[in-house]
Amino acid sequence: MNLHQYAETHQVTNQPPSLDGVNLYRIDLPLQHWSQHFGAGWAQGRIDEYGALAGGPLMAAGFLANENKPQFVSHDRYGHRIDLVEFHPSYHELMRTAIEHGLPSLPWTDPQPGAHVARASMTYLHSQAEAGSGCPLTMTFASVPALRLQPDLAAIWLPKVLATEYDPRNIDISQKAGVTLGMAMTEKQGGTDVRANTTRAYPVGAKGPGQAYELLGHKWFCSAPMSDGFLTLAQTDKGLSCFLLPRHRPDGSRNEFYIQRLKNKLGNSSNASSEVEFRGALAWMIGEEGRGVPTIIEMVAMTRFDCMVGSSALMRQALTQASHHCAHRLVGGRVLAEQPLMQNVLADLALESEAALALSLRMGRALDHLDDPQEARFSRLVTAVGKYWICKRAPAMINEAAECMGGAGYVEDSILPRLYREAPVNSTWEGSGNVQCLDVLRALSKEPGVLDALFAELGDGHGDRRLAQHIAQLKNAFTDTDDIQYRARQLTEDIALGLQAKLLLEAGNSNVSDAFIGSRLQGSARVYGTLPRGLNVAAIVARSTPQMA
Repeated sequence: MNLHQYAETHQVTNQPPSLDGVNLYRIDLPLQHWSQHFGAGWAQGRIDEYGALAGGPLMAAGFLANENKPQFVSHDRYGHRIDLVEFHPSYHELMRTAIEHGLPSLPWTDPQPGAHVARASMTYLHSQAEAGSGCPLTMTFASVPALRLQPDLAAIWLPKVLATEYDPRNIDISQKAGVTLGMAMTEKQGGTDVRANTTRAYPVGAKGPGQAYELLGHKWFCSAPMSDGFLTLAQTDKGLSCFLLPRHRPDGSRNEFYIQRLKNKLGNSSNASSEVEFRGALAWMIGEEGRGVPTIIEMVAMTRFDCMVGSSALMRQALTQASHHCAHRLVGGRVLAEQPLMQNVLADLALESEAALALSLRMGRALDHLDDPQEARFSRLVTAVGKYWICKRAPAMINEAAECMGGAGYVEDSILPRLYREAPVNSTWEGSGNVQCLDVLRALSKEPGVLDALFAELGDGHGDRRLAQHIAQLKNAFTDTDDIQYRARQLTEDIALGLQAKLLLEAGNSNVSDAFIGSRLQGSARVYGTLPRGLNVAAIVARSTPQMA
C-alpha cells in the first residue's frame, strides 16, 4: 500500500484570512468618526499613515518585543557597575517609530485645536500593535507640564524631550539630540500613599526650586528605568517635594542611581519596570518645596489620560480580532457573525469599544482647550472618571472577545492572550480604582464649578427620556452625602455611563446610541451578550468589523 499519498491528512478550510499588514485606521470607522468629530480632521493623513505602520511593521515588532523581554545587566565584563537594561531591536523599532512621528511631542510642539486628539488617535493605533512601549512614550509626553514649572531646567531638557529623534544610548544628555523620561514615586511601605515615602533629599548648596539635591532612598516601582531622567518624590524639611533625577551627572559620570531588579509582571512584558535605589543621586527640585504631589500630579494627569487611551486601544484590537474571526468562521454551515446570539455578543463588545474611544477623545478635546474654564473643569473630573471606568471594563471585555474565537483566542499565536495580560496594568498604575473614585469625589466637592461643569456637559438628556432620567437620578445621588465615599464607585460609574451615552447620542448613529442606552442605562446585564430586543445589532457588528480591501 502506498501510504505517502496520505501524508497530507486534510485541507485547511474555514479559517479567517490573515489581518497581517492591514491599516488599523482604515478598518476602524469609529476612530475615523471620533477623531474628526473632536477636531483632528487636519491630521487624518498623519493618522492614516500611522495606521498602516501599526497594522504592519509595528504589529510584527510587537510580537518580537514580547517574545524577547528586556534584560538587566548590572555589571560589565570588567566588573564595573553599569545598570543597563538591554532590549531586543524590535523594541527600539517601536520606540523610534513613535518618537519620529511625534507621539510624545505633537501637542506641545504644534499646539492647535485637535492636536491632543490627533496624538491620542496615533497612540491608540500604536497601543494596538504593542502596548508596553507606551510606558516610556507616555512618561516622556506627560513630563512636559511638570518640567515647564521650572524654566531653567526646562531650557535644558525640553528641546530634547520634544525632539523627534530616538537615541537609546546610555550616555549623558549633552551628547544626545533626543531623550526619554520615566517616573519613580512608589515605595515599599507606602504604595499609593506617597506621603509615607521615606526617601530623603539633602541640599548640595542653596535650597529651593531649581536647586541641586542628593537623594537617599529607594523606589519599589520605577517606570522605564532605561530612561535618561526621572521625575521622583523625596522628603525635605518642608515635606514631600518633586525632583528631576538624570541617569548621568553634568560631568558625564553615571549618577548614583542603582537598579536592583526588573519586575516580573503579569503583562507589559516588553517594557522594563524596576526597583531602584538612590545612593546620593544628584537631582534638581521642580516646583515649590513641600508641594511635590501637586507638582508631579501635572504629569500624572496626562499619564492617566493615556491609560484611558491605552485601555480603549486594547479593547479595539480585541474587537477587531473577534469580529474578523466571526465574519469568516462557519459553524453549522452559517457564518458566526450572522447568528443571533453571536451578534448579540459582538454588538455588545462593539458598544463598549466605541463608548470608550468616544470618551477618551472627548478628553483629548478638553486638553486642547484648557483655556476654556468649562473644558478645564471637565478635564479635571473626567481624567479620573475615564481612567477608572474604561480601564476597569477592559479585562472582561477582552476575555469575552477571546472567547468569541474559541481556542484560537487562547493560544499565544494570537494577540488575544497578550491583550488580556496587558489590560489590568492600566487600572493599577497611576492610581488604582479606589484612588480614582476618591479623586472624583474630591474634584466634585472641593473644586468650585466642577459639579456644575459635569451637568452642563450632560445637558437635559438631548431628547432621550432614558438619559434624562439617568441625569436626574445622578443629581439626586449627589444631594445625598451620607456614606458618599462608600458609594464612590457607583457614582463614578454612573457619571461615566451618562457621559458616554450623551456622546453617542449626539453623534447621531441611532443604532449605536439606542443599543448603548438601552443596555447600559436601563439594563441589568452582568455579562456581555445580553442586549435587549429590538436593536439593529447587525448594523452595529458591521460597523466594527474590518472591511478587507
